[in-house]
Amino acid sequence: MSHFFAYMYRLKHIERWSLMRNTTRDNVAEHSFHVAMTTHMLCTIANVVFGKAVNSGMAVTIALFHDATEVFTGDIPTPVKHHNPKILANFREIEHLAAERLISMIPAELQPTYAALIDAKQEDELRQYVKAADLLDAYVKCAFELCAGNREFAVAKRQTEQKLKQLAMPEVDYFLQKLAPSLEMTLDEMSNP
Repeated sequence: MSHFFAYMYRLKHIERWSLMRNTTRDNVAEHSFHVAMTTHMLCTIANVVFGKAVNSGMAVTIALFHDATEVFTGDIPTPVKHHNPKILANFREIEHLAAERLISMIPAELQPTYAALIDAKQEDELRQYVKAADLLDAYVKCAFELCAGNREFAVAKRQTEQKLKQLAMPEVDYFLQKLAPSLEMTLDEMSNP
């Protein structure tokens, strides 16, 4: 018997942004969906607007599993895990051990497929799109919280914007220019052109 899917469904119980006051709570399952959706959009922008040949299907699949290990580790806030290199290195080791445990729950014949998705050590082009989508989801969260009057996310938004600029990805710039502005609008504002 495999407990893999039972654990995956528990991602909805892992809360995000635990160090901050939230007007709306987020969980890892929702986040994974949003990152997958945003990854698809970034890959589509890459392919259609910039003439690239990015495998959007594989990128979306990677995005769906990008935080799977958090079912064991929880969502460690960025300020904690990036506080110093030693903490980050230790967290990466814990993450790797969590990935091994999760992969061991998958039927043996399916493990190679999921191992490549869950325990990724190398950065490649597709994971760059997932990383960008992950940051964009943080940006969206910050924008929503600020629009709800929660100043708790002001610094996080500025830091996230800086990280997005550092990616130097034209697809991200396109997203921020063409798609992101409406994230800070009300439903009435979006309904009236």
